[in-house]
Amino acid sequence: MDGDNQSENSQFLLLGMSESPKQQQILFWMFLSMYLVTVVGNVLIILAISSDSRLHTPMYFFLASLSFTDLFFVTNTIPKMLVNLQSQNKAISYAGCLTQLYFLVSLVTLDNLILAVMAYDRYVAICHPLHYVTAMSPGLCVLLLCLCWGLSVLYGLLLTLLLTRVTFCGSRKIHYLFCEMYVLLRLACFSTHIIHTVLIATGCFIFITPLGFMTTSYVRIVRTILQIPSASKKYKTFSTCASHLGVVSLFYGTLAMVYLQPLHTYSMKDSVATVMYAVVTPMMNPFIYSLRNKDMHGALGRLLGRPFQRPK
Repeated sequence: MDGDNQSENSQFLLLGMSESPKQQQILFWMFLSMYLVTVVGNVLIILAISSDSRLHTPMYFFLASLSFTDLFFVTNTIPKMLVNLQSQNKAISYAGCLTQLYFLVSLVTLDNLILAVMAYDRYVAICHPLHYVTAMSPGLCVLLLCLCWGLSVLYGLLLTLLLTRVTFCGSRKIHYLFCEMYVLLRLACFSTHIIHTVLIATGCFIFITPLGFMTTSYVRIVRTILQIPSASKKYKTFSTCASHLGVVSLFYGTLAMVYLQPLHTYSMKDSVATVMYAVVTPMMNPFIYSLRNKDMHGALGRLLGRPFQRPK
């Protein structure tokens, strides 16, 4: 397929992480297991929060939104990945590739923005507890979530439209699990320096700005916690933030490994980091948020109709 033949009928070949049939079988069962765990875990979180009126608070509202986003995120990539691992035909259409990329970018961005809003929720709850009910009103929570969705949709659209300006030529083989921006740019016929610069600039704004906001929120939270005289109350207050900090660290750590590097250094080893943020992080989020959360244990126990044992 030459560059001048780019059309809706163009295809890419998603070859995955390995072309060995034996390794592909191992990867298939591994990703299938991770997908099922992710779906079950996030669905349980959503059902537990929606069915228990005691969890109808801003913190759990945003947690349910995060679980929904993660559920949508893995469904965008893993089913096609599993089909490719079991099929001889690993082709994906040009339009299908752009669609997958659009949802990938939009949902990663949405995850990032929801995490920032959750940090703000914890900041208000700990630093301004007397104003929490009015500061985090239901109307404001819905407005913040809509704003997150709007920015995510626009950012995904921007990057997808940028990619439509790229002409591809030569081999359309992608040694990757799904359609990803950096991998596609390496197949371009001409220099993508300008597009890469735009990616870095917009990415810094859409990801580094929320990270800076979260950092500022937690600096203030830590200052407030240090002023609490009781050690047990300090621990109890900080424990409400520990899960969020764990998810933020996992999310940004894997994201930085993939995207904070020059395009020409992007290689197969980065697919491991991509699997971390695209598969492992959504799978781990339900466990991280429910591991030491007594309220969530109770809600899950009532949902499943039996006591949910809290880990020691």
